[in-house]
Amino acid sequence: MLCDAFRLSLQNSLKALNKTLPSLAQRSEHWDLVYDWDLQIMSTALEEIAGKHLPQLIVFDLVHRVKKIISHNGQETNIILLNLHGSVEDRRGYKIKLYDDSLAILELLKAKGICMAAASRTDDPPAAKELLRALDIDQYFTYKEIYPGSKVSHFKKFTQASGISYADMLFFDDEERNIDDISRLGVTCVLVEQGMKHTVLENGLKKFASKHAR
Repeated sequence: MLCDAFRLSLQNSLKALNKTLPSLAQRSEHWDLVYDWDLQIMSTALEEIAGKHLPQLIVFDLVHRVKKIISHNGQETNIILLNLHGSVEDRRGYKIKLYDDSLAILELLKAKGICMAAASRTDDPPAAKELLRALDIDQYFTYKEIYPGSKVSHFKKFTQASGISYADMLFFDDEERNIDDISRLGVTCVLVEQGMKHTVLENGLKKFASKHAR
């Protein structure tokens, strides 16, 4: 069972999150966010991992790729953060929007005081950074390593800048090669196959807690 102090803290965080989401959605006419967020489920999930080891740093992959779809010019930029996809207009007129649970996840982790970082091997760092600012989510990431090269080099920078060991990091990415490379460093890694949803976050936190309970 949770101690009364933690239960009260958890309830207050969830209430604050519930109040925050609508106002965030109204900040910009460009935002087309769908909140599929069951606070009771997340509350239960947090209770299950309460008192166990939590990551000091959670790193999210930021993939920048171009794929052909039906649009005014035949292609659209598809940038994935926690698997972001497709309604803020960037400088080239492409439309980007946050994946369903993304903002709620960022808000929840921020409310719980967990540090976050963004990593990307994109060959267009200025565009990726511009997107983070345009979507107003740059504020959530204490550390950002956005440039071509190995994800291993990104994580070396993270541990140097933060002083946090690899063992205390949790990483979400949609590419198996990145998962393989970073797992070798001792980081707990989770493959994101169909978008970053609250259930993926829950499973990642449980995997991290289980690993440190050994």
